[in-house]
Amino acid sequence: MTNALHARGPVPEYSSPARPVLVGCSHGTDDVQGRAAVRSILKGAAAARPELDVREAFVDVQQPEVADVVADALEGDAAGAVVVPLLLSAGFHVKVDIAAAVDQPGATAASPLGPDPRLVDILVDRLRAVDVGPDDLVVLAAAGSTDPAAALAVEQVAAGLADRIEQPVTIGYGAGAEPRVPAAVAAARADLPVGGRVVIASYLLAPGYFHDRVLEAGADLVTDPLAPDDRLVQIVLDRYDAAT
Repeated sequence: MTNALHARGPVPEYSSPARPVLVGCSHGTDDVQGRAAVRSILKGAAAARPELDVREAFVDVQQPEVADVVADALEGDAAGAVVVPLLLSAGFHVKVDIAAAVDQPGATAASPLGPDPRLVDILVDRLRAVDVGPDDLVVLAAAGSTDPAAALAVEQVAAGLADRIEQPVTIGYGAGAEPRVPAAVAAARADLPVGGRVVIASYLLAPGYFHDRVLEAGADLVTDPLAPDDRLVQIVLDRYDAAT
């Protein structure tokens, strides 16, 4: 199985100690742009740390599956494997799929990407790109999960975003939690000042199924997803370092 993000050259005779394989695990998507956006994060990690063996894995839709990538890494001469969830909060895929994949000696899982102040920074930049104004109402659109911890993580990001843009931010979910994005948009529109717009801040990693649903939710404007962005690369590397 070959799924490293860069070619591995010869190891110098006096090289630094081997590091665990960095397995970047995302949900997976059929969307071509979404695949490229997620892969850009891992390509960035490989470029920033050429000494690391960076591989990609998925919990759904795409191959290879995370359990197979971890097993392949452990069968080689790597010093273990660290799965970094390319997910914005800890939900089912983190606590079940990824947890099962690393339930063996030599493997461990890092924390998901969110919450993190740098994600708020990206959201602020995305809102600035659409010239959000003081009369606009902002809805943070997240994928959603039935796990209460995931909702708390989204609420933390929403609070941080509200502080940064100095105006209220409500939340809508694509699945797993309430209110759903269309309902959150409708509620915002009912309170909209004259001349204002309902703006969705897309708290999604990349284009794909959920972002398509967000685009259909009835907002006046929808920001781009978080990836690609170099700050995501640094978050991934920080999560990896913390786990090792």
